[in-house]
Amino acid sequence: MTFDVIDFHRRAVETPSHEDVAPMRSLVVETLQDAGVDPRVDEHGVVHATRGGGDPHLVLNTHIDTVAPHIPYERDGDTARGRGACDAKGPLASLVAAFLRADPNGTVTLAITPDEETAQSGAVAVAGTFDADGYIIGEPTGLDVCMAARGQFSGTVTLSGAAGHAADPANGTNAIRAAGPVLQALDSYDEAHGPAPDSTLGAPTLTPTMIEGGEAINQIPAECAITIDRRSVPPETAAEFPESLAAHLREVCPDEVTVDVSLLGSPENFDDPFVTDADDPLVRALADASGGAVRAFGAATEASHFAPHAPTVVFGPGDLSVAHSADEYVELGDVQRAADAVTDVIETF
Repeated sequence: MTFDVIDFHRRAVETPSHEDVAPMRSLVVETLQDAGVDPRVDEHGVVHATRGGGDPHLVLNTHIDTVAPHIPYERDGDTARGRGACDAKGPLASLVAAFLRADPNGTVTLAITPDEETAQSGAVAVAGTFDADGYIIGEPTGLDVCMAARGQFSGTVTLSGAAGHAADPANGTNAIRAAGPVLQALDSYDEAHGPAPDSTLGAPTLTPTMIEGGEAINQIPAECAITIDRRSVPPETAAEFPESLAAHLREVCPDEVTVDVSLLGSPENFDDPFVTDADDPLVRALADASGGAVRAFGAATEASHFAPHAPTVVFGPGDLSVAHSADEYVELGDVQRAADAVTDVIETF
């Protein structure tokens, strides 16, 4: 099959997908159709395509949405810049190239999701529907093979007291005053209740990122809200975390202040941590093919939704540190090298 991976990458970056992924999805569908593949788009907006047959079954996944704002495509020699150049239209181009070029040793499925940067509902919906032997998730890893990632979820700690006139502080319960010991208790949560540091991922983190409270300058604030960012390690899950944290914070709050901890979304839509065995055959095959190091990934990823079902790795061209930035770029030679490595795995795994 003839497929120009560099030209596809250019067209993908030129197609804005920070507000509406429909044009980008159409580009993927039309590209597959032009190559003789019959893709389908499911009710969640996920593009599916399959080649080959029998075992083993490898699933290639990445996403077509990007963060704002759109940045136009520019090329300077081997370097391509623009929004999505590495996150994740570089990995997308590599996976599409491998999918189309490889002579599968078994079955290979391409599953392209629409909303990784937001709700991840596409990955949540399809992750458990494949009878797969392994997943390769396209993200910028510098051609390293990332077999683990910390989880990520955000939430709100709400402190509730009672409003009153500021001229007489005793006639109310000041929720903002309770924020002081609560902020200190956030720092002690992991030592008291959190999971131990993971041998691959290290220690979890718990970071307050925003705080809001009060309605008037002369009123005792009845409520204070603290937004938190949690980067988790096994075996912690998003579902169990809120009540565990709330119980810890209640120990330091005045009795008259109530504490509630809630996630900013459904637990199933957040990324739980995952670790794939570094000696798993999929990890070793991709590391041998790419020449990359085996390590943990530095950010949350849809891989966490696939990892409970089969060995999962994160892999692709580009540098994660420039993703989402004004100078996002990728080296086009790495896009081709990533495609070659995944092709090799599809044919030999």
